[in-house]
Amino acid sequence: MQTLNSGDTETIRRIVAGLKGRPGPLLEVLHGVQAALGYVPAAAVPLIAEGLNISRAEVHGVVTFYHYFRHSPPGAHTVQLCQAESCQAQGADALARHARRSLGVDFNQTTSDGRFTLEPIYCLGNCACSPAAMIDGRLHGRVTPERFDALIAEQAK
Repeated sequence: MQTLNSGDTETIRRIVAGLKGRPGPLLEVLHGVQAALGYVPAAAVPLIAEGLNISRAEVHGVVTFYHYFRHSPPGAHTVQLCQAESCQAQGADALARHARRSLGVDFNQTTSDGRFTLEPIYCLGNCACSPAAMIDGRLHGRVTPERFDALIAEQAK
């Protein structure tokens, strides 16, 4: 199992301590850890479990159940492609195939140069402008393969 550096360990402990008094704090803690570190390291599970006085299995179960939580550090740029029904009806499958081919990775993987992480997301709330993508928190609608390439090239500068 990976180990955490002292800074990450302290960050996790601080997040747990700040939220453990709230009702059902596990999801908030996991969101806090991912916001601080970019992902939820496996080595964080025992710290979170101990701090919240719950089992490691409970923490692990939540981390692995929700697709939102990353298990490894993301690339410099996070590319999320909507996979919800509206986007599917407007060409999300073709866009996803193109993105995977263009970046050379599958969903939930990072390019070998560490620049881009490709993630599926299930509804960005931009259904009127399907298919939708979010790149580094910025929403884009009516994304064609050509527009995808232009957006990626813009990030690569």
